[in-house]
Amino acid sequence: MLDIRNVTITNKEDSRIIIKDFNFNLNQGDKVVIIGEEGNGKSTLLKFMYDKELLDGYCEYTGQVAGKVKLAYLEQEMDVTWNGRTIAEFLAETDIYSCTNPSIWNMNINPELFTSNQLMETLSGGEKVKLRLLKLTAEEPDIMLLDEPTNDLDVETLEWLEDFMNQSKHPIIYVSHDETLIENTANVIIHLEQLKRKTEPHHTIMYMGYQEYVEKRLKGLLKQEMVARKQREEYKNQMNRWQQIYNKVESQQDSITRQNPAGGRLLKKKIKNLKSQEKRLEKQQEEFLDIPDAEEAILFRFPKEIEVPKGKKVLEYRLDELTVSVTGDSRLLAKDLLLRVTGPEHIAIIGENGIGKTTFLRRIAKELLERKDIKAGYMPQNYREVLDYNAYPVEYLAASGQKEDMTKAFTYMGGMKFTRDEMEHTIGELSGGQKAKLILLRMILEGCNVLILDEPTRNLSPLSGPVIRKVLSEYGGTIISVTHDRKYMKEIATTIYKLTGKGLLNMGSGEDFLPE
Repeated sequence: MLDIRNVTITNKEDSRIIIKDFNFNLNQGDKVVIIGEEGNGKSTLLKFMYDKELLDGYCEYTGQVAGKVKLAYLEQEMDVTWNGRTIAEFLAETDIYSCTNPSIWNMNINPELFTSNQLMETLSGGEKVKLRLLKLTAEEPDIMLLDEPTNDLDVETLEWLEDFMNQSKHPIIYVSHDETLIENTANVIIHLEQLKRKTEPHHTIMYMGYQEYVEKRLKGLLKQEMVARKQREEYKNQMNRWQQIYNKVESQQDSITRQNPAGGRLLKKKIKNLKSQEKRLEKQQEEFLDIPDAEEAILFRFPKEIEVPKGKKVLEYRLDELTVSVTGDSRLLAKDLLLRVTGPEHIAIIGENGIGKTTFLRRIAKELLERKDIKAGYMPQNYREVLDYNAYPVEYLAASGQKEDMTKAFTYMGGMKFTRDEMEHTIGELSGGQKAKLILLRMILEGCNVLILDEPTRNLSPLSGPVIRKVLSEYGGTIISVTHDRKYMKEIATTIYKLTGKGLLNMGSGEDFLPE
């Protein structure tokens, strides 16, 4: 149906090969997820499938895509040229009501929006994704290519998207960080990696579900590590034995007298043989298995001494009205908001798209960041609010410029799998996932005991997400977060609040809200 042959893609800027010798055949009904760390070429591969010319500005490529099919492509970000235009203009050339896919009408979107003069740029991220998905589906393509379709979607829409994907008779190839969506929809896994400190591209294609793939991968990595360490241990023992013999022969040669030239020749022959043996042993190293350099093998934790005493009042925030400015007018989003937080609660705030969760969290952050009795850290949805994209990572992590602080910063970045090259790039050149990790690292270095996090896992690889969640679940401080990540809610949230137009509703713990 869609045949991808011999694809190699190279980044023009640093001549780094992102994808090498990639071959794949798409079958009817396949739901294919492309996973991997940021910067490993997921979006690039999707663009290549849709239209090679989209790569012309920053990549060189070889290979081809064969198959006479109608493709539809959802970009990761909406084209900025739509920002100043209305929703009605965005949908003007799309016959939405002729769409024969019944699932599209279960999206929970207000039909009045279809003819609205509201500007696209004033919509929430989730509302934009919904409208773009609606427009794409109405085109009734043979194959859908979706780049991060889950970004900013609320829980209800995420569940709708899962149903939509599972019921679709047509193939879907998508990129996502949402583990729950991947677990519930994908039957083919394409995993793009950069091994050996991100210098060697590698890809894996497995025709199985995500959980099965993760389990099989883990077993493979453990076996590879066991064999690799055994090879190194045996080599070390062999070299120790060789060294002992060599030292003994060398000592004998030093002590031999001129009266025994035959013995001296024999010892020289032994030394020659031993040096040949040494070369053979060193040659063996070239065939050793690599110790796995997996993306989930990150070293990241908050110090155990960071905590907020149980029952300590961290926040009591009241807001009569939550409003946002839309095309010059003030729009009421919610009213009668009251949030009480005590230590060491882990709070998750959810709600429909456009209800004002990010606006609400930003106001909470402003208050908590000014407090002297706590040390708060803030990760906004838009990283530019706290990051200078022209600065270097070490400048952000070690603002003092002192050698000790800079050394510590480099060590921590290494533990988070930053390469030396990434450490020396400006922050603006880093991937979204690396920017998120950078903000978390600063929170660790500053000893923050209150974390304010807006969609903290949205840019993390599905394989590194579990590591981050485990660390946050064990965190002894207070967390106040906005999220749509169902794994995050279940594993981290001690209390979930749903933001509605009439206030905050207590939904219980993550396990209560999302039972098995």
